[in-house]
Amino acid sequence: MLMTATKTQEGSVAGELAGAEVATGASLEETMASMPERPDPEVPAKAKRRHFAGEYKRRILREADKAAGNLGEIGALLRREGLYSSHLITWRAQRERGEVAGLSPKKRGRKPKEINPLAKRVAELERDKRRLERKVAQQQVMLDIQKKVSELLGIPLNRPEDDESE
Repeated sequence: MLMTATKTQEGSVAGELAGAEVATGASLEETMASMPERPDPEVPAKAKRRHFAGEYKRRILREADKAAGNLGEIGALLRREGLYSSHLITWRAQRERGEVAGLSPKKRGRKPKEINPLAKRVAELERDKRRLERKVAQQQVMLDIQKKVSELLGIPLNRPEDDESE
């Protein structure tokens, strides 16, 4: 019943388990099924930024203030919570400046633009202006074409400039 180890990774695990099979009496399949899977060694592409709630920051600052007299307790607190000393420095500065809201996480990203109440009306008027300018340009082209056709055909046009001067 003794299995020999092979060169592959799975085979080496099987070879190691062969001795366990002899010792425990469990089959290789049962032993392999009871083994936990290996964790994925792949590193995530981008680490997630941690956000701390205001109440959590206040609680940690209270605990750090209580532990300030005893050596090593602040370090133990930081290790237990997975924090850095720079977190305490920043949070204490915010607390001293009176930034109650500063102890809450800030919203990241672009700040929303302030909306001007007249901006919508201005945009509407600019859109109308562009539409009317296109219409005037189109009518000007049509007038130019009519003038050229009248010259080619020899038809005199009543010019409004002539009528106004009389």
